[in-house]
Amino acid sequence: MMTKIIGVGNYIPSKTITNLFFDQHVFLNENGILLKEDNASITEKLKKITGIEERRYADNTQVTSDLGVIAAEAAIKNAGIDPETLDYIIFAHNFGDVRFGTIQSDMVPSLAARVKHTLGIKNNFCVAYDVLFGCPGWIEGVIQANAFIKAGIAKRCLVIGGETLSRVVDIHDRDSMIYADGAGAVVLEVGNDDGVGIKSHLSASYTFKEKDYLYFGKTYNTDGCPDTKFIKMDGRKIYEFALLNVPDAMKKCLDNSGYSINQLSKIIIHQANEKMDEAIVNRFYQLYDTPVPENIMPMVISKLGNSSVATIPSLLTMILNGELEKHSIQKGDVVLFASVGAGMNINAFVYQF
Repeated sequence: MMTKIIGVGNYIPSKTITNLFFDQHVFLNENGILLKEDNASITEKLKKITGIEERRYADNTQVTSDLGVIAAEAAIKNAGIDPETLDYIIFAHNFGDVRFGTIQSDMVPSLAARVKHTLGIKNNFCVAYDVLFGCPGWIEGVIQANAFIKAGIAKRCLVIGGETLSRVVDIHDRDSMIYADGAGAVVLEVGNDDGVGIKSHLSASYTFKEKDYLYFGKTYNTDGCPDTKFIKMDGRKIYEFALLNVPDAMKKCLDNSGYSINQLSKIIIHQANEKMDEAIVNRFYQLYDTPVPENIMPMVISKLGNSSVATIPSLLTMILNGELEKHSIQKGDVVLFASVGAGMNINAFVYQF
């Protein structure tokens, strides 16, 4: 029994935020001291390291669940199904609905329940719940849906990844420039024996030393309220952790699938840092003593930034819809999906289209 993708959808907000947006920001270090570099130098360094030139922010009237609804509607339409036939709606996010201009996160009821309500689904046995798993949350939702389907608990699931990270950033922290908003979704269902579907998966949580590499912390502005928390990260430790652990996890997942490295068509990886992703993929291929193929890893971070759980399903939708030059997925292609993020969590799955 295989679990296959039958529909994809995304929502990429229309509000484009270029690096010039941050020209008048007052960037401070963790001690509240003004950074010595001017903002032009800071943003240029950001672009050089992460590849980010611009990112997308949600409209001021939208919250994360609104973005999730739009992506879900697109995926349901693409699948050509009746939403009443869904057995599960799984919504991966990390901060709930945070309305523009506020600081409070709203997670009750769950974002999945809000999506189900907005979609007008009356089936009480369509179970709606949320997953908080850092940036790898969407992949974890897919892995859970796959487990439900293979166990015979479900036949059809909707998995959404959505986030409005622009609402939870400290404007005095230069790391805030990385983050973006968006949503992506897929419909999964039980497949036949034609070979299409999820072939292997892997998940891991590193918490002994790595728990606080990403965390909620106070603003760098010492005049600000110390009880108001924002997303914070130790970028160097995350980079080192990812390079040390993600390639090995990807290799283990691929080896478990039964496919060889030469059969891999694409790697769709969480888009957090262009240089980091390139280093991860290079090290992954080094484990097989094989050169990295051209165009193996599609990247959109330069224009879309890091939208956390939304990056992978959004990118998958763009590829399948023919929106990325030089990148396509054909019948029979083998694709490795992988992510790393707060936890520290790592996960991956191998899929044959």
